[in-house]
This record gives sequence, structure tokens and C-alpha cells, in this order.
Amino acid sequence: MRTQRFGRSLAAVAGAAVLAVAAGCTVQPGDANGGDGKRRSPVHIDIPHTPSAAGTQDAAPAPGHSSAALWARGDSGPRVRELQARLRQVAWLFDGPTGTYDDLTENAVKGFQGKRGLPRTGEVDPVTWQRLLRMTHKPGTWELYLMGGQPAAAPDPRCRTGRVLCISKRSRTLRWMIDGRTVSTMAVRFGTQYTPTREGVFRIYWKSRHHVSTLYDAPMPYAMFFSGGQAVHYSYDFAARGYAGGSHGCVNVRDEAAIAALFSQVRTGDKVVVHW
Repeated sequence: MRTQRFGRSLAAVAGAAVLAVAAGCTVQPGDANGGDGKRRSPVHIDIPHTPSAAGTQDAAPAPGHSSAALWARGDSGPRVRELQARLRQVAWLFDGPTGTYDDLTENAVKGFQGKRGLPRTGEVDPVTWQRLLRMTHKPGTWELYLMGGQPAAAPDPRCRTGRVLCISKRSRTLRWMIDGRTVSTMAVRFGTQYTPTREGVFRIYWKSRHHVSTLYDAPMPYAMFFSGGQAVHYSYDFAARGYAGGSHGCVNVRDEAAIAALFSQVRTGDKVVVHW
């Protein structure tokens, strides 16, 4: 994509884009991984090695756990995230993964154990874990981070000066940066194969707090338009379904509090960099 110039006046830009902006964008089904349908190099995020049957015997239980527990309520971390992703694969857990062993995870483990004649402790012991491993596959990146929370990619060099919304398609994150310093980060998703989010350098040319797409009759709260009808905005669908869906080209945010704060800070004319 060519870098857009911001030398034109706001009125001229808005006039040229008025039809696209009025239409806006909204959600549509994504591909199986919630992406834009393009083949890309896989994103690698290090997850600690899954314990082997032998190695799990030496796992030190956390305070309050039974001596045989690998993970139990109150634990957190990448291994809990993997546990949750695997429980989702066998339809015992429908939320997350969050990386935190909460009451929903405990109940899912109890259900899984009871169905297989294991003690319904709600704690993952080596027997429960090995049974789950045999029934599932190693989760991919977007299974582990279905609802966001993945680590942000390093900033693109074009993001290191000025006020910038630095948006990475690779890690599906947005960094709000000022003079090279990251102020905040948040998970985002993009358009699908037939309505991809444009890549390149843009500028915020219009903000609309209570915007509604006239083309799709869908709300686009906290919309910050940067390229025609494409905007960064809050998405109720993203908040509910995560990466199971996609937009018609907009950059969706699922954290309403985060984008509300961002909307109050971003100014017309601030730079937007969408990159891989």
C-alpha cells in the first residue's frame, strides 16, 4: 500500500471519503483460524515444554494443592493456557483460554474426569493430564490466544517517532506509542480474505464516538477512521467470539475500557501504521 499524505485539509479528505465512512465496516465470518485467509509464516510464541509422564511426577505442588496436582484453581501461566485450550478441543470448556485456572476451568476438569471414571477432584494430576494429551492435539497460537492476550510484536521502525497507532497483523496487537514509548497495548483483529485491512502508513482523519455503519446497520463505537471506511473501533462481536470471526476491513478491539481510553487520547492527524 502506498503511504497516504496528510497534506490535504481535513475537509477535503472527509469529502472524498464521505460515502465510505458513512458505510463503515462490521463483522463477518473469518477463516478457520479467524484470519484474513492469506497464507503467512506461522507465528511462534514460546510455550514451556509439556511435561512428560515421567517428568510430571517431580512437579512441585503449589501451596494448597494435593501432592499429586500439577495445576489447580488459582494457578496461572502458559501451561494453564494450554490446558484450557485442550479442554476446549474436547468441548469441556467454552470460555478462554485465559491462562488463569478459575472456577470454570475447575468445573471443566471435574466433568472431564468424571466422564472417564477418574476422581472428580477438579485438579489436574498426571493421570488426568496424560488422558487429555492422548485425546487432543498441541494447540496452535490462535487456539491459545483465541480471545487475545498474545504478546505484542516489536514496533515497526515507522512507529518510533511521533504519536502512532502501531498495528501488527503478525501478533494481532495494537500499540499506542508516543515518541517511541509504548503507552498501552491491546488485542485486535482484522478484515477477512475478501475485505482485508489495508496495510501501510495512514492518518486519523475523523473520530466518531457513537458511529453506526449505514451499510451494515451495525454499531462501531469509538471509531477512529484512517483509510476510507476503515477504522479502529470497539467490536461487540470480537468481545463475544474472539478470533472466530473478522471484520469488513476495520481494526476491531475487544476491550471496551482500553479503547475508550485510547479514543480520548488519540487526535485527528495522529499516524496509523498497519504492518506485518
